[in-house]
Amino acid sequence: MKHADILAKMTLEEKTSLLSGKNFWESMDYPEYGIPGMFLSDGPHGLRKQAASADQLGLNPSLPATCFPTASALANSWDKELLKEVGKALGEEAIQLDVNMLLGPGINIKRDPRCGRCFEYFSEDPYLAGKLSANMIQGIQENGISACVKHFAANSQEKRRIYSDSIIDERTLREIYLTNFEIAVKEGKPMSIMSSYNMCNGYFTNENPYLMKEVLRDAWGYEGIVVTDWGGENDRIAGLLVGNELEMPGNNGDTDREIARAVKAGTLDEKVVDEACDRIIDLAIRTSEARKAHKLTTKIEKDADGNKLTGMHCYPEMEEAHHQIAKRASDETMVLLKNDDGILPFKKEDKVAVIGDFANAPRYQGAGSSLVNATRLDNFADLVGKFKFGYVGFAAGFNRYGKKDKKLYEEAIELAKKADIILYFLGLDEVTESEGLDRETINLPQNQIDLLKDIRALGKKVVALLSTGAVVDMSWDKYCDGVLHGALSGQAGCNAILDIINGDLNPSGKLSETYPCSYEDTPARKNFSTGELLVPYKEGLFVGYRYYDKNQIAVKYPFGFGLSFTTFEYSDLVVSEKGVEVKITNTGKVAGKEIVQLYVGMKDSKIFRPAKELKGFEKTKLLAPGESQVVFIPFDDKTFRYFNVKTHKFEVEGGLYQLYISASSRDVRLEGVYKKLATTDELPYSAEELPSYFSGKVTEVSDEEFKKLYGKELPTTSFTYVNEKKKRIHVTMNNLFCDLPRARGWTGRLTGKLLRFLVRFGNKHNKNLANMIEMGPYGFPVRALSRMMGMPMKSAEGIRMMFDGHFFKGLGAFMKGDKEAPKYKKETHYLKPEKKNEEK
Repeated sequence: MKHADILAKMTLEEKTSLLSGKNFWESMDYPEYGIPGMFLSDGPHGLRKQAASADQLGLNPSLPATCFPTASALANSWDKELLKEVGKALGEEAIQLDVNMLLGPGINIKRDPRCGRCFEYFSEDPYLAGKLSANMIQGIQENGISACVKHFAANSQEKRRIYSDSIIDERTLREIYLTNFEIAVKEGKPMSIMSSYNMCNGYFTNENPYLMKEVLRDAWGYEGIVVTDWGGENDRIAGLLVGNELEMPGNNGDTDREIARAVKAGTLDEKVVDEACDRIIDLAIRTSEARKAHKLTTKIEKDADGNKLTGMHCYPEMEEAHHQIAKRASDETMVLLKNDDGILPFKKEDKVAVIGDFANAPRYQGAGSSLVNATRLDNFADLVGKFKFGYVGFAAGFNRYGKKDKKLYEEAIELAKKADIILYFLGLDEVTESEGLDRETINLPQNQIDLLKDIRALGKKVVALLSTGAVVDMSWDKYCDGVLHGALSGQAGCNAILDIINGDLNPSGKLSETYPCSYEDTPARKNFSTGELLVPYKEGLFVGYRYYDKNQIAVKYPFGFGLSFTTFEYSDLVVSEKGVEVKITNTGKVAGKEIVQLYVGMKDSKIFRPAKELKGFEKTKLLAPGESQVVFIPFDDKTFRYFNVKTHKFEVEGGLYQLYISASSRDVRLEGVYKKLATTDELPYSAEELPSYFSGKVTEVSDEEFKKLYGKELPTTSFTYVNEKKKRIHVTMNNLFCDLPRARGWTGRLTGKLLRFLVRFGNKHNKNLANMIEMGPYGFPVRALSRMMGMPMKSAEGIRMMFDGHFFKGLGAFMKGDKEAPKYKKETHYLKPEKKNEEK
């Protein structure tokens, strides 16, 4: 251990206190032992260090910081160096705002487009997500602070995210839901990882010996620390035993005492505590020293008018530089989906009306724990003076939350009549896609579609600008001549849009996820966000384009798709043992960038596979008309591998592999072949037992066939009914508050029904209120009373007993609380160091 000398001086109680937070955002500090505390801050696409009392839902304002494009947008850039640059800027801001650990990036796989947190994740493809996140991690950690990759693992939905069990066969888990983390860990080398709330194959993820020990520590060689998601601890001892060092937030020492009791009872080796403390101490010292070494000393406290400055406003030069990075990031993420007759860029003589509420109030970031207080925000409606075309005017046109507004509609129609082209800003509002809830549909609000149709009926040309962090139904694009997908492009996104429609910027982004023709075409729809405790991943490997391409299902826009104002020719393919080389030539009339994609398939495979899988990509430099660039995409250890469930390791199937050099998953430009020798002759599957998986038709997989794929009995995570007729449940500490309307005890039913009423009321009258309740109490388990609110677990257990029908017994337990707590507070971090030493 690196810090055995420090640990030798500490009492057991002091050591255990290092294993949970000091408060909501800080880890424990012991200045007398040279142990600094760490400040942990949300920040996948911008720091959210709260200025007032801490909360996880984004209710209190945070210090001003640069809001970069969200992960869903950054992934559309396919630009590894850009991700590193954005990461470095995030790390620099963390240092200036005294943050040791940045809680990001989020890299979970987009299993289904309705996931409310899709905006915070990169892709449906693990290779793309892994490579981009690895570069972002490298950037964040360049100056010594810690990135914290999340959420490990198999966290693919928000509904019941804290108490549901993701049931995934081992091959799918390793190839789809862990490969992204594997790349992030091995190439990005993050100092910390955040475990997810959910269970996976019968275990909470931070207690899962397969995930935490066999894969993360042993197979990948991870040496950093693992942090729980906030309030995500179930069994503290079980988590500690498999390598979950830090529990967040603080809980007034409740679980610390649990650990100390286990050591004293001989059921937990103190060496386990020491090893966990050693990693935390090491990270705290390293990141604190990095903050001191790299922090700018020049700080402006007030502006020219005497107003007090906070956050990144105190560092105007860095603030401006990072705004420009945010602008460059927005430039690279824009995806041109449709451009009939070259309607974009606009011409000088075009008479253009700007319609849509999102032009005046941009939707530029997600909601929940990633909400950033941007240092500034570019609004499209304020950029009139920069238009290089005829500007007719602006009309909001619709209520962005879906409510019909006749006045707004009529104003937009009248304005549209005066223009030749309508630039129509549409998208999802801030409360529709958010942490803590999944969308009910992938449709845009109908009032936006109705106005679009009626504008089109006037005979006008329409260019749509889409603002959304997730896949939406795009059947409305038939009413458009052009579609530019801006995603959630951060605080500088509107200027990037302006540059494209003015012709000053050629869009170069490509989709990092598939846009289906209909939600009914999606593979996981029958087993996603159902409200059940068990979440079977019956579609297996066939996620996103892997499913659509295998079954030759028509899609609206394929994975990897994006148009340009120019054209590119692919030629001179060379295949070697090191990789593939291809020449890309700009054959159009304007400068542009191309994203070259390598997919690998095996037509004669004896195991079931997708038709092809992304195994490499490169973005060219800006190529002038007629200019060429030779692009090299290397093979790596993931190019030809598959996970063999019989040998329990990655193997290579022998045979001839097809190499597809593509502009998208559906646009293959060149083909090659490469022969590989087998690493084993032991084949893992029988086509007779798994017909759905060999065919790729996985939307109707039976329980029996899924069980054969899973390879053992399925976990039996379920509700325990004490009254089957009335569906009354036995309330455990893991039951969510949304389960309580079915509780055995009247106090539980009353609490649950009150929260349910507030959610339903909010959905009708105040969507923000509804979301806050769903993200918070309604979606959290009973144990959150202790794990999130700091209530002694014994008191929380008393409330659980009341919810479960034992009112007086529970009330007594609640009132009694935990008599050990005051004594423990004196022995550890709850007294100031000088007072604690007096007590000693």
